[in-house]
Amino acid sequence: MLMFQDISIERLNELRSKNDVTVIDVRSPSEYRDSTIPGSINIPFFTDEERAEIGTLYKQVNMQTAKERGLEIMSAKLPAFVKRFAEIPGNKVVFCWRGGMRSRTTATVLSLMGIHVYRLDGGYRAFRKWTVETLENMEFTPQVYVLHGNTGTGKTEILKRLKEKGYPVIDLEGLAGHRGSIFGEIGLKSNNQKTFDSLLLEEILRYREEPYILIEAESKRIGKVILPEFLIRKKEQGSHIMLEAPKALRVTNILKDYQPEEHAEQSLHAFHQIKSRIHTPVAQEIEESLQTQQFGRAVELLLVYYYDPRYAHTSINYGDEFAKTHPIQFETLDEAVERVEMRIKELVPEVSIGSESKAQTSIG
Repeated sequence: MLMFQDISIERLNELRSKNDVTVIDVRSPSEYRDSTIPGSINIPFFTDEERAEIGTLYKQVNMQTAKERGLEIMSAKLPAFVKRFAEIPGNKVVFCWRGGMRSRTTATVLSLMGIHVYRLDGGYRAFRKWTVETLENMEFTPQVYVLHGNTGTGKTEILKRLKEKGYPVIDLEGLAGHRGSIFGEIGLKSNNQKTFDSLLLEEILRYREEPYILIEAESKRIGKVILPEFLIRKKEQGSHIMLEAPKALRVTNILKDYQPEEHAEQSLHAFHQIKSRIHTPVAQEIEESLQTQQFGRAVELLLVYYYDPRYAHTSINYGDEFAKTHPIQFETLDEAVERVEMRIKELVPEVSIGSESKAQTSIG
């Protein structure tokens, strides 16, 4: 007779939507860092080194020898392992890669010690399969309002402030851990596709009953990740909000966001990847400005001779209607937020914000 219960993805999502469960990933730290179920914590059954040792024994000797070594390793640290679970109140769900030995042994040992946990049926592999299939088959009804503007306009910061006010915002760059440009990973930890998909799906399901969502205009690829097809289609069919800021403000925004003085070497390395695309005398001045830490001048030149012409070129793809869009002009980000709010209310007269928002927390 089993001393623990398996739980399905559907039931797990019900508990997660109610914030009524602690999800515990018992895989190794490197597996956890690579991708996990959003919001889960890591209590590893084996360290990376232990897992590698057991894997080697399994391949080079036999399964029984690997199991015996695993038991020997685990026995020594079992009291501390169990104590960590005992300190976690409420419902607990454990999972490993495919609902195999690590999660089964964890759940069994904890049960013997009087600590009840659920085990996720199919493990992380089942969660990943559910995520991919849900995104592929997503029918997303909210209208999409897309913020456009030249590099440095402050689109991400404007969206962040709108989200804090209760607007249904999906920060795609935040989910990707990347700002979308050749300099986009500086000072950030970019996410892989698996992590991005999981985080995006959480947001998509949270806002699926809203009349609209707000996103930033992004290309299909952001850093290491690719947007799902349904979101690309919704973006192309969406309503476009054009932002226009003075160059001085854009330079200030970029210096604040990227902090090149703290990432001088990374900034120079990123520039070298696009140097050949810029007229040689200008490229030379940009390089010299970066090397002498005149970052404001470097940013200004990059905007004028690289980013603005590229943006003008890609904007043509949005067609005539986009070209006729009247831009929101502003001198400060506070002014920008206020004017974007006014534009949203023009697009959705019945919009309700903040505590009255219909944003869903369900992820089921």
